[in-house]
Amino acid sequence: MRKILTLNNISPVGLERFPRDAYEVASEIQHPDAILLRSFNMHEMQLPESVKAIGRAGAGVNNIPVDRMSKAGIPVFNAPGANANAVKELVVAGMLIASRNLCQAWDFSRSLEGDDTAIHKAVEAGKKQFVGFELPGKILGVVGLGAIGVQVANGAHALGMNVIGFDPDITVKRAWEMSSDVRQAASIEELLANADYVSFHVPLVDATRNMINAERLKLIKDNAVILNFSRDGVVDDAAVVEAIDAGKVYSYVCDFPSNLLKNHPRVITLPHLGASTQQAEENCAVMVADEVRDFLENGNVRNSVNFPELHMPRNGNFRVAVVNENVPNMLGQISTCLADSGLNILDMLNKSRDDLAYTLVDVQAEIKAGCLEQMRGIHGVLNVRAP
Repeated sequence: MRKILTLNNISPVGLERFPRDAYEVASEIQHPDAILLRSFNMHEMQLPESVKAIGRAGAGVNNIPVDRMSKAGIPVFNAPGANANAVKELVVAGMLIASRNLCQAWDFSRSLEGDDTAIHKAVEAGKKQFVGFELPGKILGVVGLGAIGVQVANGAHALGMNVIGFDPDITVKRAWEMSSDVRQAASIEELLANADYVSFHVPLVDATRNMINAERLKLIKDNAVILNFSRDGVVDDAAVVEAIDAGKVYSYVCDFPSNLLKNHPRVITLPHLGASTQQAEENCAVMVADEVRDFLENGNVRNSVNFPELHMPRNGNFRVAVVNENVPNMLGQISTCLADSGLNILDMLNKSRDDLAYTLVDVQAEIKAGCLEQMRGIHGVLNVRAP
């Protein structure tokens, strides 16, 4: 019986992917084989030695000590794209809200007093201060063309907008998914100089922290609308507020309220609603549950942020999975251990990613505990198991 520890409420639709006759799933459980979570901060958590995998029911993994997991030979899975439509819809809503001054207009309407005649008179006198502009023909710049960024780009194009994108690391898969009418920007500076709206869809790493700062805001198109539904810290909030106050930026819409932002008349902050739909939560839970289950049962790796992508159909019933430092002669030593145990290799697949390498090997007979211990003793081997 395998055990799954949940650190947050995970959609039951996802948890149902673990068969009850083979898995025990609970929020309090001893010696878990895997951990599922959403926003729980794991950085100070003492990890049980039994843990073989971690699954984040969402895209970002800032709340997980990924480097520490890599050193322990533990894959961290996420659910890229499972919440893409939910975030796309919120970005479109953000553009509409900012363009038509809807939040300011709503506040104005709620503040009206008097009888209906007085209210109607005030409406006619006051509505001119909320004149906005329409989306068709405007230019949207999308920074980060992953699963979410591509959907945002395609959705904006469907609304009649012109779209430019910037992502030096765009994958072939995402490029195929994106409308051919989306124009590529050679740099973020080029994108900022041409876009009426700029939407960010990048992870928070050293290279993206304060990606929009005071220097780059000098280059931005006058009266641009900035949208950040990716991660707090990608945009320098203080610099954006200063640019709004100076009349350079028209509006800022983001998912990360703060004392600086929440009461500014031209800033719209939402309480981190990007993936807050029932469908997105279910999609994320199902995707990460399937990934974790396939890893535990077969050793396959899909959508891991620290392990190489690797999936191999089973050739027989006996398989060993080895995680090791990405150094020479590891395959030779693994093969020697199997040979010393009289095991014939039926199939083998090895992939590497940065400092990690991962190998699946199918053999013709059961792998004894002594063979596994011999592999664990190889210098540089981080984890060995027989899924």
